[in-house]
Amino acid sequence: MRNLLLLIAIGFMFSCTQTGTQNKYPELIGPYLGQEIPGDSARLFAPGIISTGMSDRDITIYPDGSEIYFCKNIGNFKYSTIFYVKQINNQWTKPEIVEFGTNPKFIYIEPHISPDGKKFYFASNMPVDGCKPGIMNIWICNRKKDNWGEPYPIGAPINTGTDQYYPSVTNDGTLYFTSEDSATNEEFIYRSKFIDGKYQKPEMLPKNINMGRARFNALISPDESFIIVPAFGMPDSFGATDYYIVFRNENDQWSKPINMGAFVNSVNGQEWSASLSPDGNFLFFMSAKIPENVQLPVKLSTITFEEMNNTCQNGNSDIYWIKTDFIKELKKMAEY
Repeated sequence: MRNLLLLIAIGFMFSCTQTGTQNKYPELIGPYLGQEIPGDSARLFAPGIISTGMSDRDITIYPDGSEIYFCKNIGNFKYSTIFYVKQINNQWTKPEIVEFGTNPKFIYIEPHISPDGKKFYFASNMPVDGCKPGIMNIWICNRKKDNWGEPYPIGAPINTGTDQYYPSVTNDGTLYFTSEDSATNEEFIYRSKFIDGKYQKPEMLPKNINMGRARFNALISPDESFIIVPAFGMPDSFGATDYYIVFRNENDQWSKPINMGAFVNSVNGQEWSASLSPDGNFLFFMSAKIPENVQLPVKLSTITFEEMNNTCQNGNSDIYWIKTDFIKELKKMAEY
């Protein structure tokens, strides 16, 4: 099966700009790296710049749109870290690794910038006092002028000694995240309200959100009106893990989960990281889908394999984006 995926990917190896073979970094001007804005169909985001053929996932954008952070990993998360690009004088810089994420001994994933731009959240297995080595905890960096300060663990009651993942924050500071149950090793989605400068005791969210055989990496909208949940083992799944949306009303009731459909889901199982643009107009999401109806080459060669490895849509995960108009239509289907 893996060989088949590689073969299929060859047909698209020239559809993505390959930064590794460029002599000069392209001049990228305008919002969103100057990329063509998507419509009602998902579009690959920044091919050759952010979606590159490596395993690309997890994206977050500074409120004014001038900074974009994203993740890449190698060897099934053996090595994983956070990259960024910045818009300086309207031109975008080359991707670089964040200063705190350069130690290959540790994993740095799942960046999230708070809606007010004051805090940068991420998950990492960097050492934390009182935790066993290798435990994933949530970390924070505070904004200092045009940069981020040194990271520090978020602490109790969020970090608990088991793995914590995928921080996502609302306008009022409420934190949504995934936490591993120490007894069952299952992951569940929690939220913790931020009151008087302190996170409150986390509450496990209802089964409408903690759905399926497994669920994780939930994205909450800044106004807390909906949550997007990657879930595995649902009866209407397109294949393996799909994105589901659950709406929240003014009484803090959650709707039944709705499969987000072919807009974002596919038969591929690697669909488990979503994000919103600061203005809420675009949904970014991770997927390892491969386009259909590609023409295969007559013969493989060393060169074509190298090109596949450095080309997006090769079977590794990429980042896509789409207008959020379809979410308004999904809301009409919400049942409480």
